[in-house]
Parts: sequence; C-alpha cells; structure tokens
Amino acid sequence: MRRFQFMRNPLATDCGDNVEQFLRDLGGPACLFLEGEDSARTRALVTLLHGNEPSGTMALWRWLKSAQRPAVNVVCIVASVAAALEAPLFSHRMLPRARDLNRCFRPPFDDAQGALAEEILEILHMHQPEAVVDMHNTSGSGPSFGVCTFVDRQHDALVSLFTQRLIVSNLRLGALMDISEHSYPTVTVEVGGRLDEAAHELAFDGLCRYFTAKDVLSPEQTDWGLELLRDPIRLELRDNVTLTYAETPCADHDITLRTDIEHLNFGSVTPQTPLGWTAAAERDLFVASDQGGRCAVSRLVRVCDGQLYPAQALKLFMITNNPEIASTDCLFYAVADDGKAID
Repeated sequence: MRRFQFMRNPLATDCGDNVEQFLRDLGGPACLFLEGEDSARTRALVTLLHGNEPSGTMALWRWLKSAQRPAVNVVCIVASVAAALEAPLFSHRMLPRARDLNRCFRPPFDDAQGALAEEILEILHMHQPEAVVDMHNTSGSGPSFGVCTFVDRQHDALVSLFTQRLIVSNLRLGALMDISEHSYPTVTVEVGGRLDEAAHELAFDGLCRYFTAKDVLSPEQTDWGLELLRDPIRLELRDNVTLTYAETPCADHDITLRTDIEHLNFGSVTPQTPLGWTAAAERDLFVASDQGGRCAVSRLVRVCDGQLYPAQALKLFMITNNPEIASTDCLFYAVADDGKAID
C-alpha cells in the first residue's frame, strides 16, 4: 500500500498560507518533485522524520512560496505529517505507540513505521540522487551540527552548506544516514532547537544553498574549517530507571538532572561539572558501549556523594531536557574534550 502523496512542481498558490495549512493539504507523507534547470541530475531533501522538528518543513514551505527553480531536480520527502499535526502543532516526535521513524531504515520493515521507511528508501532508489540531506532539529536548544558515517570530501562539502561542525559516527541505529556507505552521500543536519528562530533561519539559508548551488559535492565547495568530533558514545538509561529535571534532587525519581543541562551542549565539561543527582551507582542506572562493544559507563559519568558528574573532561552534545526523549533514546552523546574518540 502506497502511503506517499506525490506532487510535481507544486505552485506557490497550492502550498497554503502557512506551514500548518501546507501540511494539512498534504494530508500525510508526501514526495514533492521540483524540476531543476539541469534536469539530468537530482538531489534529495528528507525532513520531518520526527513530527516535533519543524525547521526543515518551514524552510521547504518558504522555498515553495518563493516560486524559485532549483539548479537541479530536487526530490523533497516530508514524512511524519500526522505526528506534526497532532495538537499542539509540532510537539509530537511520533504518534503514540509508534516507533521512532529514524530508527527504522533497516530490516525488518514489518510495522507501519518500518513500511514508511522502506518506501522512503524506494523513492530514493528510484531517483538515484547525487546527494541526500536529512534535516532535523536538536532535541534541546543548542548549536547546529552535521552527522555522517565516515569522512570524505563529499560529506564535508554537504555539511558545510549548513554548519561548521561535523560528527563522524559509526553507530548503526537504523538512521537514514546509514545508507550513505553503499548508496549516495547522505548527511544528517541538525539545525538547532525546534523552538529557536535562528534554527529556522539556518535551515532556510542552508536549503537555499543546497537547492541553488551547481555543485554541492566538489572539494572546491568544502570549507576545511569544519570542527570534527569522532566516534561518540551514547549514554542511555537502563530499563525502568526514572528521570526528571529539577533544581534540587527529587526523591521519587532515580535521577534528577539540572534544568539547564542543555546549555552544556558542545561545551567542555570537567569532572567537577555537576550534571544532577542520584542515590544509585552508575552501572545500575546507565548503559553505554564504546566502538569495541565494551561497557563505557565509568568513562562517561561518576557518582560522588549523591551527585552526578562527568567521569573525565568531555564534550557533550544532543543533550535534551525532554524526559521522554532522554528515556526512549539517550541522555547525550560524548567525545573526548579534544573531539576525538574516548579512550
């Protein structure tokens, strides 16, 4: 069963008076094909894999309303429309009981989200794009960054259209960017917090560069000033561990994190930087594995006198102050303070 609505060269007048109306008119997952000046080449934009991440959709709507023509064909995939429209607008990552769509891009594709991910892969395979950008907002407020599975000049060039920070991750979580190794250069771009106006502007500016540049993969397009962060480790909660955010410890939760913890995103933390409070031991609360599959919890966090601290000097990112995301996905990613993999 096809889930996607397909549109070719939609007119500005067909795209609604605002982003919400644009999504309501789409009615569900949609693929918009924009014919370019050079119709022999195609790029792809994927956005709204998470319904609470609006910047990519806002940027695409602004582009469509401008009635511009891209340099090459662009296939634009808008995925989690129903989740985005669930009231209040852009507040639900996915619908209740649904899997995280950006963890579904590997078999088995045996539920609704898996089937949707499989159809996205089929659309990309049909169009054979020269590049794929998957645009997201960060879970908490923070600076922009790109993510790819390995470094080369093509991935660097793509990320440089949007941001100056690149995370190179070998984690295989079922994300869309995992296809990059054996398909087309694919990067994830996190433009910043979903409520941050600066993130919406960065998304639009980067999208315009991606749509209008004649070449987005040439080394000449690459800014070699990219800050590289390599092989991050995810810190996750163990099953049934409870978490909250507050300014003082909450006795009815296993872990209390400080309310302003997202301000630590991409900043350096020391073993003396307080993260929160807990009465339990680290390994009873958290799960973390390094690239070799070894437990890395003790290299990330430590508990001392009821307080939670980094275990060493680290750089943390993807920190969220959303307890649901922290519980179902992860608390944060970490690399060594110099951006390299943690020993």
